[in-house]
Amino acid sequence: MSPPRLPLTRALVDVLAAGTGRPCGLGVLPRTADGQAAAFPYLILDSLPGEFSGPSFGDWQADAAWTYQATSVGERADQVQWLGDRVRVVVADRLRNLAVPGMRVIDRELTYDADGEPVDGSQGSIVTYVQRFTITVTPAS
Repeated sequence: MSPPRLPLTRALVDVLAAGTGRPCGLGVLPRTADGQAAAFPYLILDSLPGEFSGPSFGDWQADAAWTYQATSVGERADQVQWLGDRVRVVVADRLRNLAVPGMRVIDRELTYDADGEPVDGSQGSIVTYVQRFTITVTPAS
């Protein structure tokens, strides 16, 4: 059986927010405690299609590899590049000891790292920086 994805996703939102020092929303614009939109720059984490592999059908444990996209959003290119740098550090260093109930992170790979791209916005300039990474987990023993 493949481990559940949601605990890892929630842990990623938390570690990205803590590691970058900026708010992170799960598929949506992050909000402050009073419901207002978070100030720039911020992150949006999206779950992308994943896959699993593992032992024969006789063994219930299987590893899973899930892909996520972290989109840094800001008003200027330097903001999103700075935030992209911080995301890379979190993915490279902090996932090794990420505490997720029932699973252990065994690998992570940055699969796509774009430069800042301007987006035409009705409220002014918006720049995004997209990074995709794949995280492989195994059931905790």
